[in-house]
Amino acid sequence: MQPVYLVNGKRSPQAKSGTIFKDIPAPYLGDYLIRDMVESSGIASDDVDEVIIGCVGNPAKYPNIGRVIALEAGLDQRTSGYTVHRNCASGMEALSQAFLKVGSGRSDIIFAGGVENMSQAPLIYSDEMTDFFMQLMKAKNPKNKLKAVSGFRLPHLSPIIALEQGLTDPFCGLNMGQTAEKIAREFGFTRTQQDEYANESHRKAITAINEGRFREEIVPIIAGEKLDKVISSDFGPRGDSSVEKLAKLKPYFEKRTGTVTVGNACPITDGGSMWMVCSEAAVKKYNLEPMARMIDYHFHGLEPERMGLGPVLAMDGIFKRTGLKLADMDLVEINEAFAAQVMGCLKVMREKDLAARWGVDVLGAMDMSKLNVNGGAISLGHPVGSTGSRLVVTLAHELEKRKAKYGVASLCIGGGQGGAMIIENLKV
Repeated sequence: MQPVYLVNGKRSPQAKSGTIFKDIPAPYLGDYLIRDMVESSGIASDDVDEVIIGCVGNPAKYPNIGRVIALEAGLDQRTSGYTVHRNCASGMEALSQAFLKVGSGRSDIIFAGGVENMSQAPLIYSDEMTDFFMQLMKAKNPKNKLKAVSGFRLPHLSPIIALEQGLTDPFCGLNMGQTAEKIAREFGFTRTQQDEYANESHRKAITAINEGRFREEIVPIIAGEKLDKVISSDFGPRGDSSVEKLAKLKPYFEKRTGTVTVGNACPITDGGSMWMVCSEAAVKKYNLEPMARMIDYHFHGLEPERMGLGPVLAMDGIFKRTGLKLADMDLVEINEAFAAQVMGCLKVMREKDLAARWGVDVLGAMDMSKLNVNGGAISLGHPVGSTGSRLVVTLAHELEKRKAKYGVASLCIGGGQGGAMIIENLKV
């Protein structure tokens, strides 16, 4: 494999669904990032080989959102584009495919990332309502049309929530929140422990915003009904968060006995992120200064009902592939789908019996000063198609600020998987 360079990584602000980005079509959360990087790097638009985009709720209007983003970004029509789907790790899957194509010498410049507008997840007609429309369309005369209409019942209008279906695992039958409840129950995590973790996520995110630590990674975007607002910061972190306020929220996924709430879980979120991935030849041709080198990636499967522990298995795999260890990592990102899920990962990483249960080495106790140092998805949000690449964007920028060398980004994946990627800061 040839060296694979992460030249430039950017992201949009992230916003809770139903708020400032609710009317922005998903492609426009990504194409403007490519435009920004093309202009700042000075590369020729017809030198881009491919655009690879992760998206989970691919809009019906944009069946191949990767190609749409390539064209909307003003790239040459000869630049191919495609869309990948690995649930929560779709953005990381896009990066992994760019890694393989550039590393093997097949490509020199690829834009890879992810987008998601969860606000625009559709409502779906029930089977009964769909059948009603079918019968009405098939009716060829007034008598048959009247017969079809007479079969209509008001309950047929009850919609199916696509987002709810997408967040429920078809194999184990649990939604993602219920899998977090399972981990919390099996590992004995209390409600207070989860709320304390969530509150710390908000504290770190607000501190990062106030200190301008996201300024270099975020490209402002125009939004609002009249396109009259420039959004340059995340809509989600709460400066007034407290454990006491979080304690007032009721369990959401298991009403009577649960401990997982909307406060200690990530919110439904809209956003996009993008990387310019280049070969050594492209770096030399355009006199580019890469931020980082992508060392390797790893995906791993486990039981769907405990999908939240996926980051441990993925990190164990990538450490074995590269020969690096947790102790070598200067920064660690574990996506905060749920407080209980991250806490479960940390427990498996350090305890021999639990590590053996999932067939991994003891990775070691996490130095909490290295973990999600600017907050995580509980505060910043989790636009599922984008998060896998967004984690790497945030990780690379923070490594550069700290003049630190190695970082690993990881996340759990709905359906029972984990993903991890190690990068090396080149600006030490």
